[in-house]
Amino acid sequence: MGTSNQFLEENSVRSNKILFAASEAQPLMKTGGLADVAGSLPLALHQLGLDVRLILPAYPTSVEQLIPLHTVISSLKVPGWGGQVRILAGTLHGELPVYLVDIPGLFDRIGNPYLDPQGHNWRDNADRFAAFCRVVVAMALKQTPLEWHPDVVHCNDWQTGLVPALLSAHWDRPATLFTIHNLAYQGLFDRGTFQRLRLPPELWNHHALEFHQQLSFIKGGIAFADRVTTVSPTYSSEILTPELGYGLEGLLRHRLPHLSGILNGIDYRQWDPRSDPHIASHYSAETLHLKAANKQALQQELGLAVDPEALLFGHIGRLVPQKGSDLIIEILDALLHGDRMQLVLLGSGDEQYEQALSQAALRNPQQIASRIGYDEALAHRIEAASDAFLMPSRFEPCGLNQLYSLRYGTPPIVHRTGGLADTVINASSDHILAADATGFVFEPATSSALWEAMQRAETLFRRPSVWWEHLARNGMQQDFSWQRSAVAYRELYLQAVDDPLPNPLVKP
Repeated sequence: MGTSNQFLEENSVRSNKILFAASEAQPLMKTGGLADVAGSLPLALHQLGLDVRLILPAYPTSVEQLIPLHTVISSLKVPGWGGQVRILAGTLHGELPVYLVDIPGLFDRIGNPYLDPQGHNWRDNADRFAAFCRVVVAMALKQTPLEWHPDVVHCNDWQTGLVPALLSAHWDRPATLFTIHNLAYQGLFDRGTFQRLRLPPELWNHHALEFHQQLSFIKGGIAFADRVTTVSPTYSSEILTPELGYGLEGLLRHRLPHLSGILNGIDYRQWDPRSDPHIASHYSAETLHLKAANKQALQQELGLAVDPEALLFGHIGRLVPQKGSDLIIEILDALLHGDRMQLVLLGSGDEQYEQALSQAALRNPQQIASRIGYDEALAHRIEAASDAFLMPSRFEPCGLNQLYSLRYGTPPIVHRTGGLADTVINASSDHILAADATGFVFEPATSSALWEAMQRAETLFRRPSVWWEHLARNGMQQDFSWQRSAVAYRELYLQAVDDPLPNPLVKP
């Protein structure tokens, strides 16, 4: 370990400057877990002493939140885009430099960054994020007036997948790292889009961006980045299979020597029951009995029966098949007939799921509370108030809510997949006796397996309280901070600089 640390210290100057490219970052713009990563990991890297700069599209809400801003590039020519491009600069949380790519007509839209008001993909998404990638490439290749130039460009998900591909042809390029947050979203477009974007013709082949006669943005990142990561170790193995590889498993197996999984972290400054401003009663592992006041407050707020002995399950997430929303709906009858069980849900998604949960809550207001949409403060209150947290995702690259739940002494009930498998230790007899259990793990992803896990949770919950309290405290004492993840990324940056990937299109 000492040798590794010495290597990092002696060589960090060669990989000290990181340009972190993403399409969203909390709190400037958020639709999912990518935003949590992009809003937290760069800060953790900055605190390790790296010179990190975050680059994002200039969405209106992002511009508003970063005021005051100043223009560092007033006019930049971008191949494939004839309009005006500006680069604005600001600071996040008073310490992290942020560049906003301002392209009128592409990013100056209110609402979801990827979907129109009807919930459909913006028809020009390829143009929007190709232009964003071109700006990142220009900054990386010192083709702008900026004096700061990165040693490493860290790209995230399909919206930045063209960056490693476009950089690969340049001998003087910085190192690249590409993180897959969810392989199900690939940025696929037709061949006409490839031609319209004026991408280099040599990139249209099965070794590069062509994927079954389509343009694949995400393939650019996977095929050309010096290092490829996923957001949990288990997910990095799962995407090598046909079930979760989405046709890219062969390429990923080819990249296996340069593929790794680094578990996401959470920001304990925002998620800490000892100081959370959104909850009714602060508590810690040492004062776990104070958690009960949050349960009572939430039951009153949402109109549930105020019952300290009721087993309150919480769920927060997108209401889609991936998240197992249908599995939760299928166990509602069993829950309603169970022994003093309650359920509170917060989320939005498929209309059929929204309606089913809303109607169940209307029919059974004492036992089920459903809130459609997203409310950050309510999410904190649900984590603090619930006795257990349901997370039956069919696949989950990392997952964050199970990490929040562990911190809040709310044992999670999870399907054994991805980051859920990496972070929750099943409360089996062996692990209970070993005193290291932190939650309940089930498989396969069926409603019957979910219900069996909930019954296991109920059995433990009905035992003398010391059993449940011990399980909750185990979870609260886990360390899933961003600092651990940042150290792992710092080492990968060094590896990428020291051992770059040769351009796969150039024959030796």
